[in-house]
Formats: sequence, C-alpha cells, structure tokens
Amino acid sequence: MKIIPLTIPTPFYVGDVNVYLIKEEPLTLIDVGPKTDEAANALREKLQRNGVLLEDIRRIILTHAHEDHCGLAKQVRDSAKNAEILVHNWETGHLFGRLAREEHQNLMTRAGVPLEVFREIQAIYKDVSLLTDALEEGEFSELKDEMQLEFASGTLKVLHTPGHTPGSCSFVREANRTLICGDCVLKRITPNPIISPDPINPTRRFKSLAEYLVSLARIKSYSPTLVYGGHGEPIYDFDEIFNRYIRAIDERQKRVVDLIDKNGVTAWDTAQKLFPQAIGKDVHGFLAISEAVAHLDYAEAEGKIVVELKEGIEFYRKN
Repeated sequence: MKIIPLTIPTPFYVGDVNVYLIKEEPLTLIDVGPKTDEAANALREKLQRNGVLLEDIRRIILTHAHEDHCGLAKQVRDSAKNAEILVHNWETGHLFGRLAREEHQNLMTRAGVPLEVFREIQAIYKDVSLLTDALEEGEFSELKDEMQLEFASGTLKVLHTPGHTPGSCSFVREANRTLICGDCVLKRITPNPIISPDPINPTRRFKSLAEYLVSLARIKSYSPTLVYGGHGEPIYDFDEIFNRYIRAIDERQKRVVDLIDKNGVTAWDTAQKLFPQAIGKDVHGFLAISEAVAHLDYAEAEGKIVVELKEGIEFYRKN
C-alpha cells in the first residue's frame, strides 16, 4: 500500500498540515487541508506531481473535523464528482463552528470564563470556521471503530482514538504496523485535548485527557513501526514519543494540583496561571482553557482534587 504524505500550508501557528494520499484504488485522501486558495492550489499541484488529478479522488477520510484538516472536503468532493467523505459521528466541526452552540457557552461558563472573554474567543472561531465548508447531514458517511477500509492491495483498520477531539480516528495497516494518526500523535508537540460537549450527553463535558491516555495506550498496543501524524515529520520511535507524552502529562498534572488551594479555583483561574502569555492571544486563550479543564477533570477523576458547583461555576479544591 503506497502512502504518500503531502504537506499543505495553513494560516495557523502550527504550520503545515499533513495530508495523505493512498495511491491505489480507490484513490483516497486522508485529510485535505484548510479552505484557502493557497492550500487548494498546493493540494492540486502535489497530487499532480504524483500522477493524480483532484478529479481522480474517490474517497476522502477525515481524522477529525478541525479546519486545517477538513476545510477543503466539500471542494475536493465536488471536484472529484462526489467522492465519498467519511468522518466519525462524534465529530461536529464539519457541521458547525467550534463554539457556535449554546452547549459550548455553557461549558465555558462552568469553567469560570467571563462572558466577555467567551464572546471574544467565539468571534475568533467564527472567523476560523470560514476555513471550512459546512457539510449537511447525508453528505458524508460514518467512520466506525475497527471497520476495514478496503484498497486494491489490502486494508486500513479504523481506530477510534478520542482525546484531541471526541471523534478523532487513526488508521492502521496491520501488515506492517504503520499508522496514520492525525493530531493524536505528533513528533514535536503534545496535542491539545480540546474542551468539547460529551457526544452522548451534550450537557456534560467530554473527559478529553482520560480518553486521550486510553487512545495512546491503544496505539502503543500495535507496536507501531511508523506513525504518520497530522503535522511534522513521521515517527519511527513511537515508544520514545509515548514516554515523553506521559512524562509531560504527569508533570503538568503535578503543576495543576499545586495551583489548587483550599478556597477553590476555577479552570479559568488555572489557565491564567498556567499560560499567562496565552490569554487574550487569538486561539491560544481557548487552547489554554481547554488544557486547564482537561487536567482538572483528570485530577478530579484520580481523586487528587474535588469539584463543587457554585452558582453554575465549578470550583476545584484539594481534599
């Protein structure tokens, strides 16, 4: 099975996104890049360098529905004469903006985020949402855990690997233990667990960090020889990355718990202390809040701290 990485430019601080061409029938793209002219031109040009026209694509698979990964899905589908789009049904970014719904505001309110700060972040993501064309129900098919994606010379197995987002998926070629992991595994940065409503009960918060650790362990169980991430270089030493991630998470857990006092703090308080340079700077403020919430949720689940709801806001304190 021939997997060809294509680096596509994005307007985001993370830099280029990796799109993967599976060059055998049915010709498939895993992720597509953001909806910008620069990205669209780069995708078309790099496909042509590999002897493929955009019109030849028959299947579009999304690791997750963030704008830098899914933005061009509709354009590619239309250019390719109705190529099939597949995405996990716990994803929502291909349907509406990241902070567009009431449940998103409710989660941020519970985290102690002031309304004016939420409105500022919401406005930023309203602009970011323009980098993807929303899909309607019925315009895509569902990726399901452990389903087999068939190609001429073999299959890729779908692994539901939630954490970065609820519906994040990875894909494993079991014959040679090669994985394509989207933003679940990145060589040089630790993925952000993004604050999201729970897909089963949107009034609750998705426990992103706990789910992410399970996903990492699941990927490790395949003893990967090669991991392709959503950004940066391929990974040939997954165990080293895995151990680095676990150390980083443990260190941040300790720091978060140390910030908790007996009087109680909110996730917003914690984010400001953890990432003072990020607050008020584009999407970084939202990522800082997401990181704080994820670690507080995990610390509470592990019994390191307790949480109390006061007037609709969660306060964390040490036992």
